[in-house]
Amino acid sequence: MTTARGDLVARVSANLDAVRGRIAATGRDPSDVAIVAVTKSFGPPAAIAAYEAGLTELAENYADELVASHDALGDAPVRWHYLGALQRNKLSRLVTRVAVYESVTSTRDVDVLGARVSTASCFVQVDVTGEPGRAGCRPELAGVVVAAARDAGLAVEGLMCVASRDLGVAAGQFAGLRRLADSLGLAGCSMGMSGDFEAACRSGATMLRLGTALFGDRPRRPSSHVA
Repeated sequence: MTTARGDLVARVSANLDAVRGRIAATGRDPSDVAIVAVTKSFGPPAAIAAYEAGLTELAENYADELVASHDALGDAPVRWHYLGALQRNKLSRLVTRVAVYESVTSTRDVDVLGARVSTASCFVQVDVTGEPGRAGCRPELAGVVVAAARDAGLAVEGLMCVASRDLGVAAGQFAGLRRLADSLGLAGCSMGMSGDFEAACRSGATMLRLGTALFGDRPRRPSSHVA
């Protein structure tokens, strides 16, 4: 192992320990909350470091980056999550690499995904903010999308959301998603990112999506990048 690689693994490991300490401080058992390492913009070295630090749930927002990081890890027993929009022309590269699709937002997404990989696991993404441009179905439509996904043969693990940047507002949104998941008989809540995961834990998150909390400041993406 090179010095740079070893330093990165050590830094991720230390940050992971700190995250678990912060989860415990919310009153939750860290072993009950899955940590998904989001390697967006960090590249394959971060994916390798996350795995060597003991994380086996990794995520990407962009198809090309997921392919590169997945292939860099080879046969490592990692469960890859895809967080990006579901597009037919991207799925051909993802179906052999992705285990969990966290961005099912509509019955159209169910049709797109079910036509390519009918046995995939997924989360239904809910727009808990109502803000313009936010991805996800409206809360009142979540049951329809969940039912469609189940009918298509998809394994619905739970609901997913991206909350408001206002932590006071986000806490209520997380609690609302937890109630909605419970009402639909779903155990999983993928909610909470690096800036708000403690509020998510207090509201019953079962899965956190963390990037900067593990890897540090995210590199600036080239403006010409295409997923």
